[in-house]
Amino acid sequence: MAEEMSIRNAYGNALVELGRENENIVVLDADLSRSTMTHLFAKEFPDRFFDCGVAEQNMMGIAAGLAACGKTVFASTFAVFATTRCYDQVRVSIAQSHQNVKIVATHGGITVGEDGCSHHAIEDLALMCALPGFTVIVPADAIEADQVIRAAAATHGPFYIRLARPKMPIVCRDHYNFVMGKSVTMRGGGDATVIAIGIMVERALQAADTLAREGIELRVINMSTLKPLDEKTIVKAAEETGAILTAEEHLQHGGLGSRVALVVAKQHPVPMSFMTIKDVFSSSGKGEELLEKHGLTATGVVEEVRSLVGRKS
Repeated sequence: MAEEMSIRNAYGNALVELGRENENIVVLDADLSRSTMTHLFAKEFPDRFFDCGVAEQNMMGIAAGLAACGKTVFASTFAVFATTRCYDQVRVSIAQSHQNVKIVATHGGITVGEDGCSHHAIEDLALMCALPGFTVIVPADAIEADQVIRAAAATHGPFYIRLARPKMPIVCRDHYNFVMGKSVTMRGGGDATVIAIGIMVERALQAADTLAREGIELRVINMSTLKPLDEKTIVKAAEETGAILTAEEHLQHGGLGSRVALVVAKQHPVPMSFMTIKDVFSSSGKGEELLEKHGLTATGVVEEVRSLVGRKS
């Protein structure tokens, strides 16, 4: 079984190290610092941490104001609250004026589990990708998350970084180097391509092992930067493998699948399939059970790729 690490802990630890290096960094939270792990920064830098309480709209306004004064601001809460509850404030106060605010949201997707559909952020990527000037990133594991946080701190402008609640298998090893706007080919293959984000990257790699035993060589791409999208790699995959599957823990509209399909349709049309949450809200349950309910499994990837390869011929 693959080694697992907490992606939230990686975020909290990276914040502390960045805080030691740069006294211009400030961190905001909305009464969830022990869940988002920003409490680690608060403990070491209490004068640069602000708990805004259960007032996410106000937190985004404060973040914009601090950024306008020259601060590098990290604002954190659960993904569902960071996007849907305060979208107007993010749009008007942060996006339109291109403020240097990094919204790092934990508890993305349906792996929040038993908290139920009120806490499942399944439309957040569509909302944030729609905002001009925002960079949107979904790390695949704790190693990538650490590098993403450092890259965001060093890059001026608004970011939305989506993290998961549970521990995630490590898929990026010590030699890994995150580059903004560039995907990473995790495994080569010429029969089909799966482009995945977040928790689905590891499942795609599992599926590739299974398919290889059947003689199907699956290319696996980690498209962690959702915006701006690595169009060159997408087109190359379409040209060289002739079939593309996207896999994401998000609704079927407006996320990874929609963005990749736009590139493929415009530049090199090939058969495509999409592993997503269909046009429904999920229910309460254990995270793994919910992923299985919506078909977001390694087995699901295998079945979709078999079908895609058949469509090629």
